[in-house]
Amino acid sequence: HNRKQTMSSSAPSHALTLYSYWRSSCSWRVRLTLAHKALAYNYEAVHLVREGGQQFAPTYAGLNPMHQVPTLIHELCDKESESGPSSATKAPQKVCISQSVAICNYLEEQFPDAPSIYPKDVIARAKVREIVDTITSGIQPLQNLAVLRKVGLDKKIEWGGHWIDIGFQAVEKLLEKSAGKYCVGDSVSLADFCLVPQVYNARRFEVDLSKFPIISRIEKDLAELDIFKQAHPNAQPDAEEAA
Repeated sequence: HNRKQTMSSSAPSHALTLYSYWRSSCSWRVRLTLAHKALAYNYEAVHLVREGGQQFAPTYAGLNPMHQVPTLIHELCDKESESGPSSATKAPQKVCISQSVAICNYLEEQFPDAPSIYPKDVIARAKVREIVDTITSGIQPLQNLAVLRKVGLDKKIEWGGHWIDIGFQAVEKLLEKSAGKYCVGDSVSLADFCLVPQVYNARRFEVDLSKFPIISRIEKDLAELDIFKQAHPNAQPDAEEAA
């Protein structure tokens, strides 16, 4: 596994490790959340194809029963995990979380003083979650590697492109009502962190993005932000030449 320590202003007591694959859109969402919150973390690469898929190794399966990435490990120091005079004798608590949106929400709640991945307004927060769920539940799972293997890799472009196109038709309609500079208003949010990786996938599956002008405009603007450059697949330690 390749390892990388991302530098940030977070306290050294927060020992975060992200099991990730460079081109995984789910891992990418979490990398964006970590970058947005300026949280330091260790990068552990899990290659989804090599050696029959390193996600199926028994050691990793113990962390992630779905044999997927990402997985986050958070080693809490004593003062975070325990309270009271006996806490000094306690071993650090290790929190293990899988599923990208669950990880992002955990980071949001565990580090509330860091920049938020949600707007303050209740309705705007709901709109962020609506877009997030549309992408993470309604689009990405249908073009995930396990599904493509079942469909047949010779049909993956047709299959994946079809479902991304249908999903993006819905996302474009949602953005007509919610978008400012970004997906919901003028501040980046978890919706943006889900959109950009899905646009990357859309290109891989040869989707005609000219049909989706709002998606395309937002993705172009987001690509200029430092956190999006930092979290991009090509910037990861396990990055390979894109096929």
